Amino acid sequence: MIIDERLSTYIDSISWSIPEYLKEVEKEALADGVPIIRRPMQSLISFLLTVKKPKAVLEIGTAVGFSSMLMSEYVSDNTIIDTIEKVPIRIKCAKENFARYEKTERINLFEGDAADVLKELAAAGNKYDFIFMDAAKGQYLNFLEPVLEMLAEDGLLVTDNVLQDGDIIQSRYAITKRDRTIHGRMREYLYFLTHSERFKTVVLPVGDGAALSQVVHGSISNND
Repeated sequence: MIIDERLSTYIDSISWSIPEYLKEVEKEALADGVPIIRRPMQSLISFLLTVKKPKAVLEIGTAVGFSSMLMSEYVSDNTIIDTIEKVPIRIKCAKENFARYEKTERINLFEGDAADVLKELAAAGNKYDFIFMDAAKGQYLNFLEPVLEMLAEDGLLVTDNVLQDGDIIQSRYAITKRDRTIHGRMREYLYFLTHSERFKTVVLPVGDGAALSQVVHGSISNND
């Protein structure tokens, strides 16, 4: 584990606070085996949104809609929230949750493969000052170019699950063979984030690891 479980539980006890309806959505998702953002990441995102006050938010990986609904609680009523999901059963669940908790008019759900939807959004000239990457870990690199194209100057990219429960520090030969491709791609992704001149990145041992990337003013159109 990245952080001792007792310490994590203590931190949650003094900082974790979300609306009751989200606690219910979280409970249902976990019971169904659907991965949602961990409590430390919930706290981090709510804090970042409160400080950043974004005008437009993009989420890559809706799942059952938990995180997009969470984000809606910490931004203004005028903030655009777009989210992308390709798995039919999760799209169905997300739509049901949005309807149940009156979020249908608040959150725009784009259905389809994120690689395709991102290109379409970028081609349409969309810009976001807060982007949350929480999709298939092995695809982060494939999503990065359209994401960077849409990230506004002074925008913030938040990437979840970058430490892979600590496996990121292991040699590829210590990783289960079926997971080596994802392991290698995540290392490559983190290397790019931390060595690019287009933005500054800090990697935090929060939840399953979070990378926060801030665009360097005036550099978004430059090539690395």
